[in-house]
Amino acid sequence: MRIAIASDHAGFEQKQALVDYLAQDLGCDVTDFGPDTDDRVDYPDYAEKVAHAVASGDADRGVLVCGTGIGMALAADKVPGVRASSITRPDFADLFRRHNDGNVVCLSGRFVEPEVNREIVKVFLETGFEGGRHADRVGKVMRLDA
Repeated sequence: MRIAIASDHAGFEQKQALVDYLAQDLGCDVTDFGPDTDDRVDYPDYAEKVAHAVASGDADRGVLVCGTGIGMALAADKVPGVRASSITRPDFADLFRRHNDGNVVCLSGRFVEPEVNREIVKVFLETGFEGGRHADRVGKVMRLDA
C-alpha cells in the first residue's frame, strides 16, 4: 500500500517513528512529505501535500500528525476527494474506515501515546469499507465537494 505522510513540528517525532513502522513493520511504500526537522512550520502546508497525493491517486491513504490531529483534519478535508478525521482511538479508526471510507487519518502527536498511534494506523490500513448503506452516505458527503 502506498502511504503519504507528513506532520508539523508538534507531530514531527511521532511522524518519524511512524515512517519506520509503516515501511518496516507493515511493508508499506511510504512517501514522507516532511518536514525534515522539528522547526516550527504551518500544518496546512503539509496537510495539503498529503491530501493532494491521496486525492490524485498517487497514494492509497494518508497519515498526518500535528499536536491534536484536528488542524490537519480541517486542512486535509478542504481537498476534494479526501475524507480526513482526527482519530484518537483504534476503535474509532475501525469505524472511520468501515462506515466513512476514510482515506486520511490525522493523529495527535501531543496527547496520544506513540504505541496507540501505531495501533490506530494499523487498524486504519487493515480495515475495509463496508459499503452498503454507508456507501450512499459517503456519496452524499462527497457531493458536498462540488
